[in-house]
Amino acid sequence: MNEAAPINAVMRALADPTRRAVFERVVSSDEITVVELTRGSGVTQGAISQHLKALKQAGLVAERPEGRKVYYRAEPDGLEPLVDWMSHYGVFWRERFANLRTLLKEIDP
Repeated sequence: MNEAAPINAVMRALADPTRRAVFERVVSSDEITVVELTRGSGVTQGAISQHLKALKQAGLVAERPEGRKVYYRAEPDGLEPLVDWMSHYGVFWRERFANLRTLLKEIDP
């Protein structure tokens, strides 16, 4: 169950389309503030802050306070549980496709 907790947190955090959009904007910036994320997003500053809180709890973003501003940046290691999970299933599907390819060659040489 402990091994499932990180992947569940990451998937839960990225399941929301608005939160994914916020995460993508953070990833595409070196560092970005809530105010910058709010501009042009069509989402309130409070909502952006809540999305950032969820992303931070999932380990996907980190914050750096400087004076009255807080700068957010992507935390690459936060995606590791998702990458590990996808790698596991990638092996599963590669094996299945290899078996299918072999079977198709046997059926129609």
